[in-house]
Amino acid sequence: MSLVKNNLLILPMSPTNSSPLLQVTGLKKYFPVRSGLFSRVSAWVKAVDDITLHVNQGETLGLVGESGCGKTTVGRSILRLMEPTAGEIRFEGEDVLALKPRELRQARRRMQIIFQDPYSSLNPRMTIGSIVSEPLKIHKIAKGQELQDRVNQLFVKVGLRPEHQSRYPHEFSGGQRQRVGIARALALNPKFIVCDEAVSALDVSIQAQILNLLRDLQQEFRLSYLFITHDLNVVQYLADRIAVMYVGQLAEVAPAEDLFATPKHPYTQALLSANPVPDPTAVSQRMILSGDVPSPLNPPSGCRFHPRCPQVMDICKTADPPLITIGPPERGHQVWCHLHS
Repeated sequence: MSLVKNNLLILPMSPTNSSPLLQVTGLKKYFPVRSGLFSRVSAWVKAVDDITLHVNQGETLGLVGESGCGKTTVGRSILRLMEPTAGEIRFEGEDVLALKPRELRQARRRMQIIFQDPYSSLNPRMTIGSIVSEPLKIHKIAKGQELQDRVNQLFVKVGLRPEHQSRYPHEFSGGQRQRVGIARALALNPKFIVCDEAVSALDVSIQAQILNLLRDLQQEFRLSYLFITHDLNVVQYLADRIAVMYVGQLAEVAPAEDLFATPKHPYTQALLSANPVPDPTAVSQRMILSGDVPSPLNPPSGCRFHPRCPQVMDICKTADPPLITIGPPERGHQVWCHLHS
């Protein structure tokens, strides 16, 4: 049974439903490289290459990795803002890739996104009130006074003043604009939100406010997040589980506490060693990686991390790494690495 709180529909979680809210299997996204007189496809940029992950109801899955590893492409492919090359995406058991345009439009009421840049993600010619109310108008959820009441409640919910709805985005700070983006994503009462570097463009003090807001909203509306970031401190604070990407593929997936306490993949270990610790007395040993990040246009054979791995073996250069489960299966600590096979 659903209930209404502050005129916002809240769907209760089912304690007996153990299936993931979102299941992604074998996701691939290749971009063609064209050349020659007739612009024929001469190569493919393998931005995302065989990604399998899931997000449970009410959970935050952090997706981390270096810039250019394909994190944003994963998020946008899940929402079909980019059409995947291959794979399967199921949301609440529904095949997202099989949805027709009208069906996809309805599904997007339950799947939303918060973009990275709070400046370019808002239309500068629209007032912030119009920006937040637009999804409600398009989906014909509310009109008239009911529409205005819902928008007012959304503004209060994200920490904005309803009387400022007539102002334009350029009249607000970056943190306030990101709150507008959050209100817009929340307007349709989604179950799942992709947070694409949602705090990376903000000052540290503002980051903390937005992260606390996202956590409060998750608890109140039982949201699930795919939180894409390159900031390990942010993802440690917010995420329940963390997936580490490297050049279009997953390297390791684990509960947040397990990943930070006992990272198993050499790339994860290198990332954590480079993460600054806000303690002047702490002594950390930095793992320096040699070489450059490979291009997804021509990725290495075998394990994609092997040209930079300090523990590389001969098999790493030729064979794809197997999926290994670390510890009890119910913990969900998985690593793609020959060292643990």
